[in-house]
Amino acid sequence: MTTELTTVVTPEEFLTHWQGHRRLTRKMFEAFPEDKLFTYSLGGMRTFGEMGNEFLGMALPTVRGMTTLKWEHFEHAKPTTKQGLLTEWDAQTAQLDKEFPLIPLGRFSETMKAFGQWEMKGFQLLFYVLENEVHHRGQGYVYLRSLGIEPPAFYDREM
Repeated sequence: MTTELTTVVTPEEFLTHWQGHRRLTRKMFEAFPEDKLFTYSLGGMRTFGEMGNEFLGMALPTVRGMTTLKWEHFEHAKPTTKQGLLTEWDAQTAQLDKEFPLIPLGRFSETMKAFGQWEMKGFQLLFYVLENEVHHRGQGYVYLRSLGIEPPAFYDREM
């Protein structure tokens, strides 16, 4: 029996999917009242604004690391206002569109040690960044509902 190698998802398709998640996360930031985004939490968890800063610190550094194999921690402004977070989010979203296609194709299946701690294949690392965002976005849904705010539909990834 011969097994054919099949691509399940292309890098372009992955980026499109990821950017859909980023659009939804942005809608979550927008749904928070200004005075709650960086102050409201439950059960000792971080605020959704703090989680947003974590997302900002992971996406571009991971793409840049996969492109260059230089795993430098990303120094970015850590916004403390909703508008600041949205502005930085939009800038990084545009930058992802420019830099993601620069990742050499072989890096998606190459094992690497990102930031000196996560050793996995490139595609696994990208899934880790995406899944981290989705996981924490779930916390944001709980926060919004506890504030009496209807969150965006989890499947609405359009503009």
